[in-house]
Amino acid sequence: MPSAHHRIPLSVLDLAPRSQGMTPADALAATRSLAQDADRLGYRRFWVAEHHGTETFMSSATSLLLGHLAEHTQRIRLGSGGVMLPNHSPLMVAEYYGTLATLHGDRFDLGLGRAPGTDPMTAAALARGTGSLDTFAQDVADLAAYLGDPRPGAQVRALPGEGTHVPLWMLGSSTGGAQVAAALGLPFAFASHFAPDHLDSAIELYRTHFRADAPTAQVERPMVMAGINVLAAPTGEEARHLFTTAQLMAVRIRTGQPAPLDPPVQDLAAVLPEQLLQIADAHQSVRAVGTPDEVAAHLDGFVSEHPVDELIVTTYTHDPAMRRRSYALLAEVWALPQAA
Repeated sequence: MPSAHHRIPLSVLDLAPRSQGMTPADALAATRSLAQDADRLGYRRFWVAEHHGTETFMSSATSLLLGHLAEHTQRIRLGSGGVMLPNHSPLMVAEYYGTLATLHGDRFDLGLGRAPGTDPMTAAALARGTGSLDTFAQDVADLAAYLGDPRPGAQVRALPGEGTHVPLWMLGSSTGGAQVAAALGLPFAFASHFAPDHLDSAIELYRTHFRADAPTAQVERPMVMAGINVLAAPTGEEARHLFTTAQLMAVRIRTGQPAPLDPPVQDLAAVLPEQLLQIADAHQSVRAVGTPDEVAAHLDGFVSEHPVDELIVTTYTHDPAMRRRSYALLAEVWALPQAA
């Protein structure tokens, strides 16, 4: 087991979740409080992900939310995990993130995804492109060019944005994203927290085909961040009880019935039929739930099994105070370098 001094960095993925009984403003305030905690506790990044048209998550306008979080934090890197590029023109993304970097300096990561991040009808209302691999790779290349050094004679420019060099990341939940990340020389964030099955094959493909010499390259060697679900509490029993909220959320998402987060329940079997219990219990490998020591042991095991450089953890609780407590307990047991 790695000593605390050799553990890889931890980051936070937050979707501004809204619980039953909360207003959208409450959900955004809870995310701001969590970002302030993460900043102080030594987490490396705080990423928010673009989702549209859902009662569950209030993170549809990521750049606006990140600007708000930047005003209320000091050190932590803030980013999109990710911006869903089929919904946006690369020029507009470059302007938004270029504006953030101009206002707040080099504190932003621009994670890019190929999915629309919503249902088909909402996707059609947002739609700008299809997200097919070839057009997507071109969009990423355009975005990198807009954020890069001024190009003599360029007809189209991102102002502000040009010259800010906001770092690009590629997101993926399959080998498709790994392919693009490798070809473009980008760091790769894998959504193993909800799609663990292809993690190893995606990482292998990415590391094997990584091109440090690509014109869009952002890093000199392959860099992988993987997602994992975490809930730490003083006792394992309490952690498992609180985690039923996340399990019910997974069932709601998979069955097309999204809603604000449910309160935890004593017994999932009492509220879910057999086939839905299987969804609730899926993906055990990317679920670290228990006391802080149990959670750290699970994360250590995950890191020793999969060649990743950083973990991005996500936590759902009905009561936002329990989410904040979980991240505080994890920071302590992982011995994160706390901000002075």
